[in-house]
Amino acid sequence: MRAVAGVRAGWTQVGSVVGVRSLHVALACRQQLVSGEPIEVAGRSFVPDEYGNVTPSILTDRFRVRGRPSFAIFDSLHPVVTVQQNFDSLLVPADHVSRSRSDNYYINKEQLLRAHTSAHQAELIRQGLDAFLVFGDVYRRDEIDRNHYPVFHQVEGVKLLRDVVIHEGATPDRSDRRPEHQEAHTLDAATYALNDLKATLSGTASTSQGHRARLPILIKLVCPDSLMPPARCLYMLGLIEHLFGEVEQRWVEAYFPFTHPSLELEIFYQGEWLEVLGCGVVEQAILNEAGTDHCLGWAFGIGLERIAMILFEIPDIRLFWSTDERFLQQFAADRPLHSMKFQPFSKYPPTDRDVTFWLPEAYSPNHLADLVREIAGDLVESIFLIDEFTHPKHGRTSHCYRIVYRSMDKTFTTEEVNEIQDRVRQSIAHDLKARHIRGGGNSNPLDMTTSLHQTSAIATDNPYAGRRRQTPAATMGAGK
Repeated sequence: MRAVAGVRAGWTQVGSVVGVRSLHVALACRQQLVSGEPIEVAGRSFVPDEYGNVTPSILTDRFRVRGRPSFAIFDSLHPVVTVQQNFDSLLVPADHVSRSRSDNYYINKEQLLRAHTSAHQAELIRQGLDAFLVFGDVYRRDEIDRNHYPVFHQVEGVKLLRDVVIHEGATPDRSDRRPEHQEAHTLDAATYALNDLKATLSGTASTSQGHRARLPILIKLVCPDSLMPPARCLYMLGLIEHLFGEVEQRWVEAYFPFTHPSLELEIFYQGEWLEVLGCGVVEQAILNEAGTDHCLGWAFGIGLERIAMILFEIPDIRLFWSTDERFLQQFAADRPLHSMKFQPFSKYPPTDRDVTFWLPEAYSPNHLADLVREIAGDLVESIFLIDEFTHPKHGRTSHCYRIVYRSMDKTFTTEEVNEIQDRVRQSIAHDLKARHIRGGGNSNPLDMTTSLHQTSAIATDNPYAGRRRQTPAATMGAGK
């Protein structure tokens, strides 16, 4: 686990830091998306279509990590997967919100950047593997704050249990499903699987020799022979206790389309309950489709950046992508794990700007987040809604967002922030097709009394200076 905080990716022990490509590369990438020309992702070519919404910055090297991960079983599976892999193979309903374009980066209607490492679960089971880990980068369109980033890293763990009586008697149907077990499982089979899962993650588990042992996790997972079946080198015993020490734990009921029963594991750490992973008994339909209808299985997933932020008190997920040696040296691989606590090194103040606009059709806040990231990159710290208004006559809604900018290594000048904010306004009008945008950086904020959200200081370094947060009134009529 030492490597998790040691690098920007959260899980590579040794790897070079990759910066943002030059502006002309990003522009060329955007032109490819618009023209429908083939685009390259991790060495493979794909053809975008009108459904594609993957952004140029996602396709540049800024989100790719170089170097060999130090503790992985499968760590180089391609990040572009099919809709069938990412959703259908995991029984995600066709109308489930997780499939939406506002939550994912689609290359075209049939392919996208994987939203979770679970996308590889079925194919690996189909290959005959019965115990494996998948480490990888995953991509989601999400809000902007200190805990969210469009790319992060997950580990997916799967184990199949053989020689277990799954069900008895006649072929089960859906009416036989209970909160405690699937219709295809007996209560004893489901209990057996959950006990094995819980022992692996929070306690001890029996090895193939039948004795009990507790081994350091995430250090013992390197398979010396890449051709060796992962099941021979996978002994994960007491994962949570190894990472966090002897902490109070609790299992909370949850819902995932691909497991039942489903659980989340929470720990009481530094005075509060924290969710650390999701898990459950794999839906038997997934195993049946993969040709392992005689097996029972369980799976879990962990966000690596989240674990590292908790363990090492890292306050901002953007730091994992920092090239600053003041950050990287704090997590050198030769330092003892217990000594690794983040020491702040940046005292640069935040600068905020507000922007207001009428919401276009099919709008999602994630559209705005992606747009701002494309322009400001890692200079944007957070975006949050501070006011909204629905016109009583035409029913249209306007939002006022506060965008907070902060650099890790310098203080912004007013001119620099205003230039970025003006580009954001222009992009909102051009790309989101929004109307009556207010909040440009070059205006005097206290003179903008005709803005959509009246008398709010649209662009000032002090979010409270001279502001009277009022509900928009007559000025909203300009949006008709």
